[in-house]
Amino acid sequence: MSAVARPHVVVVGGGFAGLWATRALARDKVRVTLVDRRNHHLFQPLLYQVATAGLSAPDIAAPLRHILRRQRNVEVRLGEVTGIDTDARRLALADGDDVAYDYLVVASGATHAYFGHDDWAPHAPGLKSLDDALAIRRRVLLAFERAEAATDPAERAAWLDFAVVGGGPTGVELAGTLAEIARHTLKDEFRHIDPAGARVRLIEAGPRVLASFPESLSARAQRQLEKLGVEVATGRAVEAIDAGGYVLGGERVAARTVLWAAGVAASPLGALLDAPRDRAGRVQVESDLSVPGDPDVFVAGDLASVQQDDGTPVPGVAPAAKQMGAHVARAIRARIAGSATPAFRYTDMGNLATIGRMAAVVDVHGLRLSGLLAWWFWLCVHVMFLIGFRNRLIVLINWAWAYWSYQRHARIILGGKAGAGNRE
Repeated sequence: MSAVARPHVVVVGGGFAGLWATRALARDKVRVTLVDRRNHHLFQPLLYQVATAGLSAPDIAAPLRHILRRQRNVEVRLGEVTGIDTDARRLALADGDDVAYDYLVVASGATHAYFGHDDWAPHAPGLKSLDDALAIRRRVLLAFERAEAATDPAERAAWLDFAVVGGGPTGVELAGTLAEIARHTLKDEFRHIDPAGARVRLIEAGPRVLASFPESLSARAQRQLEKLGVEVATGRAVEAIDAGGYVLGGERVAARTVLWAAGVAASPLGALLDAPRDRAGRVQVESDLSVPGDPDVFVAGDLASVQQDDGTPVPGVAPAAKQMGAHVARAIRARIAGSATPAFRYTDMGNLATIGRMAAVVDVHGLRLSGLLAWWFWLCVHVMFLIGFRNRLIVLINWAWAYWSYQRHARIILGGKAGAGNRE
């Protein structure tokens, strides 16, 4: 079969699901076009480390073209999808071009969800991309600079008040690392403030942090957070957020740095498909991850709403996205061969979350760990999943340095106007 006659598979999104689908088709007689509005694959589980100055952006990201350079049946296209015409089997791109497909994989991920309060977004940024991480890092580091320059005690206290909204893994990781920065990393670096006096508050509307973990591990995680100096507030939802702070339980709190880790919504591309969606905007797919009524269109990763055999949803985590991507490749292979497409079966790889220096919780098939041993387990798993030897080596070196010195080498403030504050 000539290259021209080969079926054309278009994959939208270079995250875990899209990249794993693309790589799984490496030996198939197909043409693959990977479309993404960014030129890199991002290891999102370590994104908070960039936001808190522990790692640099290249440590957890790699150019898609470099990753796929040896896969000859792939073309990478930098572009943003603005339309999907399933009847004509074409994608419209923001630059005016379009891309025809025989099989389509939509794996564009998720974005922030503010539960109907989108006006909070400028004052409480979320963490989904490298741009988000760099903006948060700038906001956090500038808060200490503004506190150092402030002469009014109330203003200084507001700059040293940090709040993280959402007690899932991202929120826990952010809060624990912020406390470590304040109490250890910045020690002796300022002349008018004591960074260790900063208030770091983790706010969770539910009854406990890390709700996806067993209750015993949630309790241990909260104790470890509190040992780090984090104030944990559970059972109360934030009522308002603005440039000056937030309202919790009817109390107004002056805080100039509020970070959002409370919820996600599906990528807007899901709305371009003629398919049912759940409350979060995820596409409700068939058992083989195809779109109902259109067996040549698949949805994978955080954009897909998939039920397990026990009725519980497949979680929006990296292992699930990878498994979905690989499964879609198998389904396309079966479709081309004219055989039945298999149903997706999720293999639960367990839950892991780090809390701070040498502290984490792990729940893997009945193995429940916390503290130092859990932290080493978490570290090994995350380093091994990084793409490329260079990334793994750099992460290990940087973490070893941070362990012995408490320093975070990426504390450079970039972007924005000189002398500008957090609210521009």
